[in-house]
Amino acid sequence: MRKVIANEWMTLDGVVQSPSYPDEDASGGFAHGGWHARYFDELSMRWVVENVRGAGGYLLGRGTYEIFAAHWPTAPQEQQVLAEPLNALPKYVASMTLAAPLLWQNSTLLGGDVASAVRALKAEQGGDLHVIGSPGLVQSLLAFDLLDEVRVMIDPVLVGGGKRLFGRDGAHRTLRLLDSQVTSTGAIIARYATGG
Repeated sequence: MRKVIANEWMTLDGVVQSPSYPDEDASGGFAHGGWHARYFDELSMRWVVENVRGAGGYLLGRGTYEIFAAHWPTAPQEQQVLAEPLNALPKYVASMTLAAPLLWQNSTLLGGDVASAVRALKAEQGGDLHVIGSPGLVQSLLAFDLLDEVRVMIDPVLVGGGKRLFGRDGAHRTLRLLDSQVTSTGAIIARYATGG
């Protein structure tokens, strides 16, 4: 059985919205887009590449899928170390609003019953499935006990609001720290096992 692993960039106050660019996701009036870039160093870049290239496939929510599908198929040469696996490996997209067929190569729409679809994917042979971004999907996977691991890079910045990785469903969940490192920029890279 393969694992489902969430890979996230997160602020110290738990926000994952619009980490890369100012206009990446301004929904809800979020005005602090692009907060993550200054915290990259050699260690964190290696961590990102290892996570993306080590996946057997990806689980994506609609918003992340649309951002990725608009960028990675035509990514510049210096980004090919990430673009190659993102374009080539299977992508499973959880959405109630997108329609099949999806245009980005190797993309499959999961549609309505995401929990059953992910359970079936986990039961297949193959490499682990990585969730990138997609906070709503991460919250659903946690609620259905389908998330096995959370890998986060926690940046030492507070943005005061925005989409958070963990919802406010009132559930009590205990995670177990598997390993952690501190980057030269003061960010913390941590890997946690869930109860999934």
